[in-house]
Amino acid sequence: MFKKAQFLGLQGEDTLRNRPLLRFGEEPIMPESHAFSTLPTRILLPIDFSPSSQAALEMAADLAKHFHAELYLVHVIPIFPTTTFPDLIPETKFLQDARSLAERHLAKCHGALSARGVRSTSSVETGNDIAGNIMEVVDREHIDMVVISTHGISGWHPLVFGSIAEKVVKLVQCPLLLLRSTKPDASGKIPAGRSTKWW
Repeated sequence: MFKKAQFLGLQGEDTLRNRPLLRFGEEPIMPESHAFSTLPTRILLPIDFSPSSQAALEMAADLAKHFHAELYLVHVIPIFPTTTFPDLIPETKFLQDARSLAERHLAKCHGALSARGVRSTSSVETGNDIAGNIMEVVDREHIDMVVISTHGISGWHPLVFGSIAEKVVKLVQCPLLLLRSTKPDASGKIPAGRSTKWW
């Protein structure tokens, strides 16, 4: 039979009976072996300007403020293969327009984050492998925590965004906060209870 002391990793005389009891209001101290080596200083949030991204930005902003960390926002513009790209819109014009719109949205985010006392930077990336682009930013910018939502709607389709989050979870080496969001509806309404309009 497995004893409670063995389960808790206690050995010899160091048993539950010999431990001081914690009283209400006392905070247990995490053993050094289980504590984080460092607090996050740069938190990455992949963002597609969907309602799910807005909810993730609320959480990431709170974390960044709590840890006095810089929040790094990344938006990836997917490049479509030329065979599936609409004939009516030239690819370079589409990318320029998408980049311009993303930069305007990110500028609004920076203003709102600054008003909250959160330092932020951002980048707009392009590529076919969105998860790969996110991982490149993690390495290039020395990110030590990632916050990502499971659904997006605008730039990255909901099913694709779920698989992007899944790929990032498998690849990332730093702490990651995966926010499970409800499946977005087509209306793109902002979730109730969120006071900040980010973009």
